[in-house]
Amino acid sequence: MSLLRALLVSLRPHQWTKNLFVLAPLAFSKHLFDADAALRAAAAFAVFCALSGAAYLVNDLADVEHDRLHPLKRTRPLASGAISVAAARTLAVLLLAASLAAAWALGPLFLLCAAGYLALSLLYSFALKHVVILDVLTIAIGFDLRAIAGAVAIQVVFSDWLLVCTILLALFLALAKRRHELVMLPDAAGHRRALAEYSPYLLDQMIGVVTASCLTSYAFYTLAPETVEKYRTNHLALTIPFVIYGIFRYLYLVHGKEQGGSPSDLLLTDRPLLAAVAAWAVAVVLIVYTAPGVPVPRGQ
Repeated sequence: MSLLRALLVSLRPHQWTKNLFVLAPLAFSKHLFDADAALRAAAAFAVFCALSGAAYLVNDLADVEHDRLHPLKRTRPLASGAISVAAARTLAVLLLAASLAAAWALGPLFLLCAAGYLALSLLYSFALKHVVILDVLTIAIGFDLRAIAGAVAIQVVFSDWLLVCTILLALFLALAKRRHELVMLPDAAGHRRALAEYSPYLLDQMIGVVTASCLTSYAFYTLAPETVEKYRTNHLALTIPFVIYGIFRYLYLVHGKEQGGSPSDLLLTDRPLLAAVAAWAVAVVLIVYTAPGVPVPRGQ
């Protein structure tokens, strides 16, 4: 592949769907059609795409030797030799500098969130991904930081429910990925040291706990008095079946089809899962924005 295309692939744009969590506060704060808020949220999304791309490059630089032994990761541009180590380092530095400068333009609090996400990503790449339990917890906290940053960018108060549901969903996806790696890789522990501490049974137990907690938390959120008061409706509970189907479909793909190595790829390639997520998003927007409640003031 050409150098430019190889550099773009190294940023893993197919993984940028994870940064959609930055946009969650925009939708749930009833500012989706506020032009200024939407523009700031889009800028925040772009900043996190650049940050995550740089973090992927740093991770690939740290793991290049291990990736060359991996049946799938050995095709990555850096591991395959399509780009040099020097080129990857240069691009990572440029992206980090540009994204942090853009984060500053969105405000010091947003910069703090972005810097915290970056620090957590680097800590994960060089240390925490090798520590059992902390590896998946670090990933989940990164999703929460995305959601908090999205709220800070448009100057709204983030909901505690948003953080709880986000971290539980992220844990579910991270644990499912670990299970896929453990089952599918011939030398899983050699690829990732933390996998030596896991077993399929342990991961299944963890996934069961997190799945139940995620569904329960979302159901409680839709029916919580503060949620009903905010949106002046209890119809958000009608979206619960979409969440149940989406999670159960994902479990089916993990256990029945031995997939789950890349949540982003599954979301983009499995039509029933994609349809469930799209239907949930449309239902949420229709319910939130057609309810008789008034928009939540920004900055309050």
